[in-house]
Amino acid sequence: MLPAGLVNTVAVIAELREREKERKVSFSDIFGKLESVAKVQSVKGSNEIEGIVTSERRINEIVNQNSAPLNHNEAEIAGYRDALALIHDNYASIDIRESDILRLHEIMLSYLPVNGGTYKDTDNVIMEVVDGVRRVRFETTPASETAETMEQLVLAYMDARKSYNVNQLLLVPCFILDFLCVHPFADGNGRMSRLLSLLLLYKNGFHAGRYISFEEQINRTKAAYYKALKDSSVNWHEGRNDYFPLVENFITTLLFCYKELDKRFSVVNSGKVTKRSRVEATVLNSLLPISKAEVCYILPDVSPTTVEAVLAGMVRAGLVEKVGTARNTKYVKAY
Repeated sequence: MLPAGLVNTVAVIAELREREKERKVSFSDIFGKLESVAKVQSVKGSNEIEGIVTSERRINEIVNQNSAPLNHNEAEIAGYRDALALIHDNYASIDIRESDILRLHEIMLSYLPVNGGTYKDTDNVIMEVVDGVRRVRFETTPASETAETMEQLVLAYMDARKSYNVNQLLLVPCFILDFLCVHPFADGNGRMSRLLSLLLLYKNGFHAGRYISFEEQINRTKAAYYKALKDSSVNWHEGRNDYFPLVENFITTLLFCYKELDKRFSVVNSGKVTKRSRVEATVLNSLLPISKAEVCYILPDVSPTTVEAVLAGMVRAGLVEKVGTARNTKYVKAY
């Protein structure tokens, strides 16, 4: 039995999804602008979770394919960009097949001097650091059993999604948890789990992550995300684990994306109010820190000069606070 709160959350997501579908028909240009911003945030957020970082300027240049990667971190970022683009453009023809999973992994690591697209050949574990001491948090599936376990995981998912008694949305985080517990690759399991999350969401008709970065929201609340993973993986090898903590975290993250999309659309489409008011609303309604460039993307009819002036005025008035410096400056609502 599902808790009432989770049932209500799924119902709200369904309602917001229908609103998104209706709006996309008439306002494809607005959704295109939102998608441009979300792509950058997704590539940045998913890699940042793993400690793979570069400057804001370089992220934008790499994602927009204006520059080749210059170092190892940027090679990781470029690979994620390409794998994400494949899912965005071809999710309908990609499925949870082993061949597709391996292909996505190969693309994600294609700029690195390693062989992507193959399962691990040595055992790996999930580590954690507590009070400065490293320890094993979870023993993943042994390398010798990985190929067979992945085959069983894929077949189990395909079988479960055929059942009318299974909620397809709630099935997605269950698959993701199993994937992470198997940990089938020597490198990139976390980022692959987020790519597969988007793929499964898109295939089931939930597209908010295309316009509001699902990965960035995980990054923003990663402490809660990792706790949910930890709680749901207890007794996984014995088949007695509780999927609910990760399911709840996953669905809550998706709800945030839909709510944020609803707010962003309302602001962008408010042509009758002043440009200043729209800039202010864009920043104040964003639950994530937002940069001047992102505001300009969302409000293409407002000049960068006007955006800069409004942001400066909001800082002076104490409405927002600056986060970061120089090119990496972002703005967040002051509390």
